[in-house]
Formats: sequence, C-alpha cells, structure tokens
Amino acid sequence: MERKNCWKTYTAEDLKAIEELCTGYRAFLDTGKTERECVVETVRMAEEAGYRDLAQVIESGETLDEGDRVYAVCRGKAVALFQIGTRPVTDGMRILGAHIDSPRLDVKQNPFYEDTDIAYLDTHYYGGVKKYQWVTIPLSLHGVVAMKDGSVLNVKIGEDESDPVLCISDLLIHLSADQLEKKARVVIEGENLDVIVGSRPVPEKDEKNADEEKEEKYSVRAGILAILKEKYDMEEEDFLSAELEIVPAGHARDCGLDRSMILAYGQDDRVCAYTSLSALLRTPVQAYTSCTLLVDKEEIGSVGATGMQSRFFENTVAELLDRLGMYSELNLRRTLENSRMLSSDVSAAYDPLYGSAFEKKNAAYFGRGLVFNKFTGARGKSGSNDADAEYVAWVRRVMDDANVGFQTAELGKVDKGGGGTIAYISALYGMDVIDSGVAVLSMHAPFEITSKADIYEAEKGYAAFLEARD
Repeated sequence: MERKNCWKTYTAEDLKAIEELCTGYRAFLDTGKTERECVVETVRMAEEAGYRDLAQVIESGETLDEGDRVYAVCRGKAVALFQIGTRPVTDGMRILGAHIDSPRLDVKQNPFYEDTDIAYLDTHYYGGVKKYQWVTIPLSLHGVVAMKDGSVLNVKIGEDESDPVLCISDLLIHLSADQLEKKARVVIEGENLDVIVGSRPVPEKDEKNADEEKEEKYSVRAGILAILKEKYDMEEEDFLSAELEIVPAGHARDCGLDRSMILAYGQDDRVCAYTSLSALLRTPVQAYTSCTLLVDKEEIGSVGATGMQSRFFENTVAELLDRLGMYSELNLRRTLENSRMLSSDVSAAYDPLYGSAFEKKNAAYFGRGLVFNKFTGARGKSGSNDADAEYVAWVRRVMDDANVGFQTAELGKVDKGGGGTIAYISALYGMDVIDSGVAVLSMHAPFEITSKADIYEAEKGYAAFLEARD
C-alpha cells in the first residue's frame, strides 16, 4: 500500500499555502529554541487570536461559555489552549498534544572554570544525542537566571549577527589515532562537552589589597565574570539558580536547491507543536471543545512538574470545568475518558543512505504526508501506546474525508531500536490516542530536516481532526 508523494498533487494555490505556513514555522523555530521561549511565543500568538489567560479568568470570578478561548501556562515551560465547543465538555475534547523540549546541552549549576588560559562552561547533555555531533559547530546560550531577590534575567547570546558564538573543541586529526579507535558513542565523552567561553586574560581585581604594590595577576575567568556582571548584573554564584541551555546557533533555513525542505534545530518536536498550534488558531468553534497541549520533558521521560506525567493538564481541565459550572470529580473523569487525542510527535524518515535500519513497507517517507504510528515502544512494543483498530479506522475516515495526505509507519526494524511519546500517558485516562507526526531526517541531530509537504499535510490533518464530528 505505497502512499502517493504529495508534491505530485499540489496546485499553485497549495504551493503558496505551503510557503506561507513554512515561513511562519521557520520564524517560530528561530524565536523558540527552548521550551520557555516556545511558551512565550505560543502565548503571544494565542492572545493575538483572542485567547485569554485562564488564571485571570479564575481570579476575576468570570465564567466561561461556548466559543470562549483560554490558555494556561505551567511554570513557563508547558501550555494548554482550549476553545470551548457547543457540546458539553463532558462529551470529550479533541486534543492535539506535542512536546516543546529538544535534545541540547544544559549548563551545570557549578559550571565555570579555567584551564590553561581557556575558560569553559561545564555541561550535561539532555535527551538522546550523538555527542560527537555537538563539537566544532557554532553554539548559542539561552535561558534564565533566577536571582535571590525574585527577579529573573533572560539570557540569549549567539543568535544576533553581532553576537559572539560559543563552541566545543575537538582533537585535531593529526593526533587522533587513539580517539578514532573508540566506538562512536564514546569518541566524545559526555564530560568533554564543555563549552569554550573565553581565552583573553585580564587583570584580576583584588579589592582587599588594592593599596599594596604587588605583581598583577591575570586570568580569563576574571574577564568573563566582568562581562556577566556588566551585561546581566550576574555573579558567579547566580549559576546555582540558572536554567541555561546550549543550543546550535543560527536560523532555520530552506534546504535543497528546490527549497522543498527545512533544516533547523529542534524540529523534534516543534514541527508538531507549531502545526498543532496553527491548526487550533485557525479552526472556528466546533461541536467538541478543541485543545492543543504543549508539554516539556518528553525527551527525558515526561517527568517533572512540566512533563506529561504531572497533573498540570488534569488540573487545568478541572479548572475549566469549574469555570463552566460543571466541575465534579465524575465530570472530570468523563471529560478525559471521552476525549480523543493525536499524540503529535515526529517519526523517523526513511533514509536511503542507512536503509538497513528500516523496514521499507512500514517506514515513513519524505513528502508522503502526516505519519500515523499505531504503536511505538521498543522490541516487543515495550513502553507503547497501541491504538485500537476502531480508532485507527475513525482517524482514516477523517483524513480521507478532508483529503489529507497520510501514511503509516513503525520506527525502524523490529529489535533495531525504538522510541516513545506522551501517548501512553494520556491513554491512562481511557481516551483514544494515536501517535501522529512529521517524518524527520537526522532526528536528534543538532540540525534536523523536514519536508515542507509533510508540514503542510500535518497542519491540514490536525485541523481536520479538530473539525471532525462523530
């Protein structure tokens, strides 16, 4: 059952719509390189479309009714958006769920050191990465520093053309005989992913002995700390309460001489997050309440207060029911169980250069549309959500009725590997859930590749799902 390449079916109108969608998507990727930045941009777009902060609705004692649009934010790193439908929410919602965290390097709490006139920030990689891919590429620093007085500093260095960039060094090929004998997973050690931040020694200030004549000491460390103090009023100890992420520097770019693809950092899973958000914002009020849920920590198991395993989403739905005058524990359970969800996460695109890792009949292909994974997991479907046949049939009908290009896939050959999403967590409520998303080449690399056709079909498919009736 080979699926048709969607590019072969597009009209001039479709091609124009693809470019408009992908222009917005590239801007989203450039603005949101961390989960916090994604939430800020999501809220901006939502408020522009008429969404209001649910916390403010609750504080003012207002109620909600059909057609109202609200959002809720969890600790600046997860967000849920709702558009109230004409049917009771207890009949269930149509939920698009994606994650906005991506593999990266996190700066440690005590990271700053100098060795042989070079200053470094010590890091700890986040999520599944091939460590050797992160050396000798331009890197930027994003995040926040929380101060003891309660203020929070936003940090972004390395994205503007006038900014310096950071980098991790590698051993020169002339001296690499021993290094190249190692397996790829250890050719670059995790503890060696330390980021170079400076190399110019400057005089150290010694306030205690300022009046004494003595030999002047120089250090690179002093210069970097002076820069942090001047630019951010930040002391070295403030690293203790910072969340700083090292990510690839540079903008999302069109890829290929035909401009048919996008090359960018963080497309897993922001390609699904953006298309889910875009679909919601352009969808008029439906019978069922529409929801887009963007969460954190998926790359490390959906843990923590901002991951899908937290009670954030459940608590927010409870608050929504309360504002609708419908809250009870039973109504909350009915709402969640009666809901239908697309767990939107990327799938591995078939790569002819590494074809032996894929089973070609059940692989996702570039340009063939939105990918549905009936199950994920590893080996014997361990850790999987496995959607039932009846729900898969319903999804097929919805996509076909809306003329959405789609395909089905598994993540590589059996016993070759595997992966998971947030689907199994949502399924714990008893709702229907299936994995869906966009095929990606070089997944989890510093720069990933997607097809513009698949991005377009994903957004169409998500909109069709929100607009679907029984």
